[in-house]
Amino acid sequence: MVPSSDVLDRLSRALGLDDSTAREVRDLLVAVEAAADSGPASGDEAPAGAVLDEAVRSARLVRSFQCVVLPALLQSAEYARHVFESAPNSTPEAVGRAVAARVERQSVLYEPGRESVFVLTEAVLRTWPGTPALMLAQLDRLLAVESLSTVRLGVIPWRRPVPLLPRHGFTLCDQRAVVVEAFAGERVSVDSAEVAAYEEEFGRFERVAVFGDEVRELLLRVMKEFRELGDTVTP
Repeated sequence: MVPSSDVLDRLSRALGLDDSTAREVRDLLVAVEAAADSGPASGDEAPAGAVLDEAVRSARLVRSFQCVVLPALLQSAEYARHVFESAPNSTPEAVGRAVAARVERQSVLYEPGRESVFVLTEAVLRTWPGTPALMLAQLDRLLAVESLSTVRLGVIPWRRPVPLLPRHGFTLCDQRAVVVEAFAGERVSVDSAEVAAYEEEFGRFERVAVFGDEVRELLLRVMKEFRELGDTVTP
């Protein structure tokens, strides 16, 4: 059995482990979870995305940068279904399980003591699957989540240049791991130098993003455009 992060923390305190050893054990847990979730694909396994969901489950601070797809913790069920269906070798049964698990794990957004920071490019809001109605529901969810005291949501407007050209999304889990996301799956790294490099990149993107009233205005403007687009789409 692989313990949860909370159980592992209690065991570490009970055993009197020093900070360095406790951190090493937590890093090992992340690596074990990643190995378990990223093994050989089979028809009974969840499609790409499960590694990321497991990594954020045990983190107290999640920082996610995305340039094409919405962060996993912010996706509506219907949006997530499109994400999982686009993964190689996906099956309807695996997609259904993956969507249910992703939605369930989003409960961490509401837990006291956790903090989630999301930085998106405006392109994320305009790269959409399904229908305009799907995106209207999705953007409405972003407005609701943005109001949470445990969440900071930022968007880099297209009118602002990015500090560096993004090639993929990534998610930092505390200061101990980074999940690097690609089309076919995710890679988890607990290498301290790599984590530090991604933390620096996240900070650069965060500094040029808009938050608060500005991001709400941007979301409402994009929603208006999707409503207009929906009016022009014939069944």
